[in-house]
Amino acid sequence: MPDKKPKKSDGVRAFKRGLDVLQEVNRSNGIRAGEVAQRLQLARPTVYRLLETLEELGYIARSSSDERFRVTRRASNLGDGYDPGVIVCQAAAPFITELSKRLIWPIDLSTYENAAMVIQETTHARSPLSIDRAMIGRRLPMLRTSAGRAYLASCPASERDVIVKHLRRIDDPGDGPYLEPGRFARMMEETALRGYAVRSEGEFNSKTSSIAVPIVRDSLVLGCISIIWIATALKPEEAAEQFARPLQEAAAAIPVHI
Repeated sequence: MPDKKPKKSDGVRAFKRGLDVLQEVNRSNGIRAGEVAQRLQLARPTVYRLLETLEELGYIARSSSDERFRVTRRASNLGDGYDPGVIVCQAAAPFITELSKRLIWPIDLSTYENAAMVIQETTHARSPLSIDRAMIGRRLPMLRTSAGRAYLASCPASERDVIVKHLRRIDDPGDGPYLEPGRFARMMEETALRGYAVRSEGEFNSKTSSIAVPIVRDSLVLGCISIIWIATALKPEEAAEQFARPLQEAAAAIPVHI
């Protein structure tokens, strides 16, 4: 009797399917889950689970306007093996963990990606004061979050202009008031002068407020560190007095050079 070929394990099969899905998204300029399922002849629930996993890991992102998935910079950088975001995350993770122990409130590390800040590391799951979960991979709007404001106020003017033009093309109704020239200029000037950005007027999340500082090396903003607190627990000035300096010190101490 001929030897039977060993069956592939479920883990290997799932891994291959995940790679196939990532490759299909990479080939397209935006693709919906149903189209991926049709092209790969896989069940839709299976494709949805794989897409959600890839999105959580930061390799793909779903457009809020048309539900199409596209690869992120993290996936694109697999080709040359170099991703500054990964380097920053690895270097910063111990610092934000230690900060969270000291400051108690949850802390996020986010990096810029395609007109949004994407949360790469977080202590939400470990903070007893967090009201949010499953934050890794979440995309944060640039103009309505402290992380986005900190990034914009610290990046070179030429980069900021490109991002703002992109935001105008996207035309998210929530961004409109902050894109008014006078208001935007004041927000950038005040943020740069303080050295940290603030979200405290109920924008983005009415239940929380936040402060963010940039991680800057050689005029390049590598990411932002944010601390989030329940809005009714602290006034913005109280939070700034407690949190701003520790955040700034941590951002300066992270041993990363790109």
